[in-house]
Amino acid sequence: MKLLSNKVAIVTGGARGIGEAIALKLAEHGAHIAFTYVSDNSSEKAAALQEKLQALGVKAKAYQSNAGDFTQSETFVNDVIKEFGTIDICVNNAGISKDNLLLRMSAEQWDEVINTNLKSVFNMTKQVIRPMMKAKSGSIINMSSIIGITGNAGQSSYAASKAGIIGFTKSIAKEMGSRNIRCNAIAPGFIETDMTGYLKEGDTAEKYKSSIPLGRFGTGENIADVVLFLASDWSSYITGQAISVCGGLNT
Repeated sequence: MKLLSNKVAIVTGGARGIGEAIALKLAEHGAHIAFTYVSDNSSEKAAALQEKLQALGVKAKAYQSNAGDFTQSETFVNDVIKEFGTIDICVNNAGISKDNLLLRMSAEQWDEVINTNLKSVFNMTKQVIRPMMKAKSGSIINMSSIIGITGNAGQSSYAASKAGIIGFTKSIAKEMGSRNIRCNAIAPGFIETDMTGYLKEGDTAEKYKSSIPLGRFGTGENIADVVLFLASDWSSYITGQAISVCGGLNT
């Protein structure tokens, strides 16, 4: 059974890792996909993903756009509406980390993380709520992190951005609930992606695994399954929640 037939979904930061897994999962369930990538270095991956998505029988298009830039976000959403007609689902997945102890962190490093991780969620949400209000329905899914709940030494900027996403999510859920627009967050734990490849090796891997009750790292598909649930009518009475997908790390 396809849960999202003919729905239109946006996935920011969709060319790789968790974003790619989300785009593929939603497409497998019938959603048409518009996804973003930022770097020219990701253009080949974006083109390859676009082909994979189209092969699943849905409409799909890659857009080079920086969700952390308000004007680019506005242009991107307008282009998606012109191309796809509407927006039913928005997955705010774009994110980076620039880990450093606060004493060594520059203002530029702080701003880059906050703009990419948190300001991007404001930018995109502000743009997509208008077509969703017109349709009187919509699901916004924001990618937070377990670090936004627990904090972590050397990750103050990342933790602040991801904690901010949770507060933003809860506020938007209260603002938009009367319009039948839902807003939820997902807080992944340690997930195997190209950004976390260092976690797979030797003593470091075993140290982190030993702190996880399920004893293993998560996968992009584990996150994508929860996104699918929150995007579909199966979660029609769920809004304003931050769901931890962390193998029990935050227990």
